[in-house]
Amino acid sequence: MGRHREFDLDVALEAALRVFWEKGYEGTSFDDLTEATGVVRPGLYSAFGNKEALFLKALDRYDHTYTAYFAEALAQPTAKEVARHILEGSVNLVTCYAKSPGCMSVNGALGCSDHSASIRDELFKRRDAAQQALQDRLARAQAEGDLRADADCAMLAGYIMAVTHGLAVQAKAGLSRPALMAIARHALSTWPPATADRVTLRRTARPKNRP
Repeated sequence: MGRHREFDLDVALEAALRVFWEKGYEGTSFDDLTEATGVVRPGLYSAFGNKEALFLKALDRYDHTYTAYFAEALAQPTAKEVARHILEGSVNLVTCYAKSPGCMSVNGALGCSDHSASIRDELFKRRDAAQQALQDRLARAQAEGDLRADADCAMLAGYIMAVTHGLAVQAKAGLSRPALMAIARHALSTWPPATADRVTLRRTARPKNRP
């Protein structure tokens, strides 16, 4: 009979996730993972595969657990509330653990060299999919009259994603949660209205020419 595993898979995966979140993919060694999980190398290999496979499993868990706010944001009733939910959720995410500030995906992508191109490409693919989902949601808002007709949905989606990535980088650099939230709220203040502002042009009476 085979031996039963003597560790909890979910607990071990969460521990590995926290290490990857703190150190990035390339910055994490297998020794780091065995120390954090309390599981010897053969046990980790048996349960999760190699380091790349373990990272991808941790990334799936991260997406389902820590970035669930993104899917919740897309379900908000207005485009501006979608943007608000994403920006505020991002600040909460990148500041939730003092030991591992920032975003696991951003931290992982920034630290990847050509030796880890497959990991970098996977992170980029997931980022692009999130941005496309946001763009589609904004296009729907535009069709429903919730976003002005001349708004560029692709640009707005890219803008929100760029701000969230910037928040992650700044959090990693030590910026405080209040400072990050202030940036998020300023970004939201630039959001276009549902309809184009109507500007009343007042004509100034010209003086009549005197003979």
